[in-house]
Amino acid sequence: MARWGAVVRSAQIVFAPSAMDLGYKVAVHDASPPPPRDLPDARPVRFRWAWWLLAYASLGMGILGVFVPGLPTTVFILIAAYAASRGSERLHRYLVTHPRFGPMIHDWHRHRAVSRRAKWAATWTMLASTAVLLVAMLWLGSHRWWMVALPIACMAAVGTWLWLRPEPPRAG
Repeated sequence: MARWGAVVRSAQIVFAPSAMDLGYKVAVHDASPPPPRDLPDARPVRFRWAWWLLAYASLGMGILGVFVPGLPTTVFILIAAYAASRGSERLHRYLVTHPRFGPMIHDWHRHRAVSRRAKWAATWTMLASTAVLLVAMLWLGSHRWWMVALPIACMAAVGTWLWLRPEPPRAG
């Protein structure tokens, strides 16, 4: 029978890998959350449940976006971090210290910047989604022109906005 410690460690590697688990010899980002003065002001308690709900719903959509072409991940993770800063301190701390999401959140929070790697990943995903959309619409044949044009125009607008965002300063 497997030891529970090994099972828990395996789950941590899969769901919340550390920098060492990912093959890095040093930490890939500052694991400390932003100083409290940099975080948004707390909202009244009566809205805390709504922020909490928005944070977890956005996180779920972001995770779903990893597997569903055309559904963005980055945007939902940023919304989840913002909402969690107002509704769930524990979730916010988890997101800003996460090895994958943390650097992206720090870059956006401190510089309103998106890394070049994230820009390219989003661009290639949108291009793949466009190709799937065009093939599906040509294969089905019964569609209106705007059913193709509207999603492609939205992806083009998002891509343009994304590439107009600055890149984070390099640590040096």
